[in-house]
Amino acid sequence: MSQRLRQALTVSLLLTVSACSMIPDYQRPEPVIELDTETAAETETLPVAELGWQEFYRDPALQQLIDKALSHNQELKIASLSVQQLQQQYQIQRAAQLPAVDAEGEASRSRTPESLSFAGRSGINEQYRVGLGITSWEIDFFGRIDSLSQAALQQYFASQAARDSAQLSLIAEVADSWFSWQAAEAQAELAAETYQAREETYQLIRKRFDNGLASELDLRQAETAVHEARILQAQYQQQANEFFTSLQLLTGQELDKSQWQADWEQIGQLRDLPVGLSSDVLLQRPDVLQAEYQIKSANADIGAARAAFFPRISLTAGLGLAGTTPAQLTDSGSRQWQIAPQFSLPLLDWGVNQANLEVAELQKDINIANYQQVILQAFKEVRDEMQARITLDQQLQAQQDLTQATQRSLALARSRFNAGVDSYLDVLDAQRSSINSQLSLISLDLQRLRNQLTLFKALGGGLYADSPEM
Repeated sequence: MSQRLRQALTVSLLLTVSACSMIPDYQRPEPVIELDTETAAETETLPVAELGWQEFYRDPALQQLIDKALSHNQELKIASLSVQQLQQQYQIQRAAQLPAVDAEGEASRSRTPESLSFAGRSGINEQYRVGLGITSWEIDFFGRIDSLSQAALQQYFASQAARDSAQLSLIAEVADSWFSWQAAEAQAELAAETYQAREETYQLIRKRFDNGLASELDLRQAETAVHEARILQAQYQQQANEFFTSLQLLTGQELDKSQWQADWEQIGQLRDLPVGLSSDVLLQRPDVLQAEYQIKSANADIGAARAAFFPRISLTAGLGLAGTTPAQLTDSGSRQWQIAPQFSLPLLDWGVNQANLEVAELQKDINIANYQQVILQAFKEVRDEMQARITLDQQLQAQQDLTQATQRSLALARSRFNAGVDSYLDVLDAQRSSINSQLSLISLDLQRLRNQLTLFKALGGGLYADSPEM
């Protein structure tokens, strides 16, 4: 390579490295709501976002299902592939800052007619050339290409945050579907037991009716109760089937019901979470980080739009060997080189560059508003679940007391009916109160579990399988 060409390339690279930046200084927008409202419990030393999902979801069967979902869920796979795609797009944009060097070769052979030849005779002309070339490499003096590269990098970071957010949602959805399925199965089983008990009672009253010891009204009331229990059982079984189908969809594979069926009374409780809410917790949520990366990307686009007002300098260069025969390519006098800088400055673009700049600035404003909205939504999710936890505990305790009371009432109603004191209608009312109370108790247990898993997701938990060692 000639001394001049080396000097030109060196100067161009230095200009690229020392290019000025038109990107505005970034300042994180202040949240529109005060977030430091409470302090976490002093006994809690590990942030929820770092709490491993295997330590929060303690049931081994649920842990296996979550692991299957993380490996086979198609939506999470799409999010992961999108991250890889944006990573490659960033690499492409980044590579535009450096010159692309191509190997070039050319061989030509032509004949000159006698009428066009100076010697008055035809001749054969040959030309051979090999070398290296740089074609239209833009020297990023005003940082336009670097701004586009920074924007692509922030989009890549945003895609990573989107993938993390998808993982948090997936884990919560798997747990919710599993708990909902188990609860619906427990309710269907309770309805089946009720149906069996009412069927036995119906057969008993039928015999008494045949013997003239019971009225037809008692018989028809018992028959109605049987049909009600049948309907109730079918309804809860349908719900259970739908939840199980959702679970299969989330895990991305077919599951054997018998393998994953669990006893509702034996399902392990979830780990308690701290009651604190601070800005550090919410600002590190993946969806909030994604929104902030979008602001940074738009901020970098403003730099590229600003740089478009300034001149563009590009360089075309070549270095090689040329001769009229292949043998001449090895001669010392066959070397050739070329340097062709180009310069362009927008003079009249009818407002296109100004419009592009305003578009970039408006996009940044839109992303800032979206960032504020995401924070507000995150705050609402966490606050709602924290407040619901208190009321759910109160409801759960009251429902347990109510269930015990209805069971005692049912026992008394049956004793009085068997003694001939009350009609079967009193027993039926007590049965309905008891079954409804037990079904509601299962529903409240499910709501309590949902509250815990939703709060775990809202606080950013679920990115790691295991918690880091303290």
